[in-house]
Amino acid sequence: MPTAPRPTAPAPPPLPPAAPSLTERRKAETQLEIARAAAALFAERGSAVTADDIARSAGVALRTFYRYFRTKEDAVAPLLAVGVRQWLADLRRMAAEADGRSVRDVLERAARQALTPSDERAAEALRWTRGLLRAMRDDPALRSVWHRVHHDSEEALIPVLAGLTDGGPAEVRLAAAAANTAMRVAVETWAAEGEGEGEAGDPAELVGRGMRALTAGLSGLDRRRTAEGHA
Repeated sequence: MPTAPRPTAPAPPPLPPAAPSLTERRKAETQLEIARAAAALFAERGSAVTADDIARSAGVALRTFYRYFRTKEDAVAPLLAVGVRQWLADLRRMAAEADGRSVRDVLERAARQALTPSDERAAEALRWTRGLLRAMRDDPALRSVWHRVHHDSEEALIPVLAGLTDGGPAEVRLAAAAANTAMRVAVETWAAEGEGEGEAGDPAELVGRGMRALTAGLSGLDRRRTAEGHA
């Protein structure tokens, strides 16, 4: 005879992502060391740099270089991506703080912090980025890597913003595009102008101005998504 359906047990919460293995961590460290060497050489010599130059500077065999990177220009991508990951991590952390700030304000604060070096290593990475951007003027392949990293950054920003604002999919994508563009233009302008007096010499000031201008029409950034999914 038919019986009443049994109540379905609630699904268990998702497990946290597994920590990277030792092999994965070593691979990432090697890639970043090669990326630092590549960035320093490109900043100093421009497109005349060869893959062999980068491998020797990083202290690895040329075959090891090509195990990780298809071209010499691809070698700078991990260094550029580190800054993106730090920006997203800062954004998540700041958004988690229960201080009543709008999404727009959190976005600007995280962007400013990302372009304000906290130590000498971070300052050095920003200087390398400036040197890379100057080398890109005459190197389309290097420019392609820069734009690819920013495309990936924009895609990674979309789910973060979707969890913070009650705006629809189109507004979330517009917000991600605006924030990412503000970061890119700020760093490119700073690299072109160089260090000096005023706003042009401070990428954090440039990104703050750009963020406010490009997100001005996105009203969803003035509200925060609550636990129930409402502002």
